[in-house]
Amino acid sequence: MITVGVEEEYLLLHPGTGHPAALSEEVRRSAGLEQLAAEGEVQPELLQAQVEVATPVCGELTEVAGHLLRLRHALSTAAERSGCRLAATAAAPVTGTGLVPVTGERRYLQLQHQGGRLVDDLLINGMHVHVGMPDRDTGVAVLNRMRVWLPTLLAMSANSPFWEGRDTTFASWRTPVFSRWPVSGLPPHFDGLGDYEQRIDALLRSGTIGDTGQLYWQARLSERYPTLEVRCMDVQLRADDAVMLAGIVRALAATALREHKDAVPEPECKPELLQAAMWHAARYGLSATLLDPEGRPHAAGDVLYQLAEHITQALHEHGDTRHVEPLIHRLLREGTGADRQREVLARAGMPALIDFITDETALGTGQGGG
Repeated sequence: MITVGVEEEYLLLHPGTGHPAALSEEVRRSAGLEQLAAEGEVQPELLQAQVEVATPVCGELTEVAGHLLRLRHALSTAAERSGCRLAATAAAPVTGTGLVPVTGERRYLQLQHQGGRLVDDLLINGMHVHVGMPDRDTGVAVLNRMRVWLPTLLAMSANSPFWEGRDTTFASWRTPVFSRWPVSGLPPHFDGLGDYEQRIDALLRSGTIGDTGQLYWQARLSERYPTLEVRCMDVQLRADDAVMLAGIVRALAATALREHKDAVPEPECKPELLQAAMWHAARYGLSATLLDPEGRPHAAGDVLYQLAEHITQALHEHGDTRHVEPLIHRLLREGTGADRQREVLARAGMPALIDFITDETALGTGQGGG
């Protein structure tokens, strides 16, 4: 059984305007959150209009769901008490007129010094899934096999179509914004753990990054936990969609682990094709074609079917089929978070969109209003 844990980043928005609300510290200190903060389940983020949660290590997807719903409910309640609302959208739909201050922690202040103007645009939120690995050597082997599926995961998770009150035309605007950092985007293929560590050492020696926390690859080995961390996904409107993606990531890791042990040849895709596949997924989500793990264009539904076939055994072995397959079907039927956001804005305007996002965030099961 491969363990799994999820981190989610959220925005805090003013209920009337939808502008980012720099109230993270107040929300985190709100009554009832002290214990969550002490246990590391609620954390600050780079900008003061953001907050992050982290589930404990989980063995079952039902545990992941329970923790995400509990944490979303606690933060939504605290945000309302502080005069703002919690929003699980991966880019601020309306950015307001002033800059949001950086959180006053040493690491974030160093990032501001390094990134300059880039930091002002980081009102973006991701979802990170950690899957347990037996050792780092195996983790690199699994990473090499999973990287070809990262564009598909991105397309499924796309949930950031708007910026500064306008449609960006991207399903995941977060992706090109975050790709501006020096070490970002798709991880390269590594010739084992030694190669992985030598490349990281070279990056650190170059001075372009200050520490391994600035390895912003869309998947990487965690330096704090014995896990592989998949970071390519937008935060999800609905907690149950986040649970589905966590289940898919775990199944991909389990499948890669089995193939590694069975000496199945690694999948091959040219780096330029993989990079193009990521851009295409960020641009269109599931609304057009997707590039499959070999870089060939297909209808999005066909690539999701290929993914489901690839991970069927692992889903069954972990008891996750019932949590994942119905939500994949719902995703194909209703569209991504980006699709749903666009539909609400076209039908009812920006105030209704803000209400929709924050209602979906709090409820978490796709049964909210809007």
